[in-house]
Amino acid sequence: MEIYELLRQEYGPQKCFLHHETPFQLLVATILSAQCTDKTVNSVTQELFRHFSTPEEFADADLAQIEALVRKCGYYKAKARHIRDASVKIRDEFGGVLPSTMEELLTLPGVGRKTANVVLADSFGVPGLPVDTHVIRLSNLIGLVKTKDPVKIEEILCKAFPEERAGELGELSHLLIVHGRSCCTARRPACENCVIREKCGRKK
Repeated sequence: MEIYELLRQEYGPQKCFLHHETPFQLLVATILSAQCTDKTVNSVTQELFRHFSTPEEFADADLAQIEALVRKCGYYKAKARHIRDASVKIRDEFGGVLPSTMEELLTLPGVGRKTANVVLADSFGVPGLPVDTHVIRLSNLIGLVKTKDPVKIEEILCKAFPEERAGELGELSHLLIVHGRSCCTARRPACENCVIREKCGRKK
């Protein structure tokens, strides 16, 4: 996909923006990232992981303490409950080891396809394309898709990507996100400075 190559040349290799040391920590950070900035999540998890860092520790934790630690992320009661309930399931049903398949990850409380794809792509090297609001907006604006459905967008972009390079799908998501933040902003796209301007459907 030429757009991927152009963005990679512009921004360089990209990895997950959420700070973590283990796949499980990435799961927790991604759950917290819903409707919240990466900067805030990274600030919150820096303190959170000092208290709890494994499924067993979160599963045994007092819910009110988790809520207090993640309060700045917004929707903190639901997020704290999802994190603890997911931790209990990982401990009791998966032997304390975060599962590494889409099907199993989706059985965890608070985990949808976006969260599962983040974990699969960034922690397990399993091809996955996380679709967030930036990816939805840019993929439509550029003309890659004509739908706001995250599942359909994931399917379309995955099919358009060379099968032998499917492992780079996660990076495509990161590149679209960084482009959406730095150049193709929602309020005022800097089209004159856009590296993929000639490939973009917006100018047509």
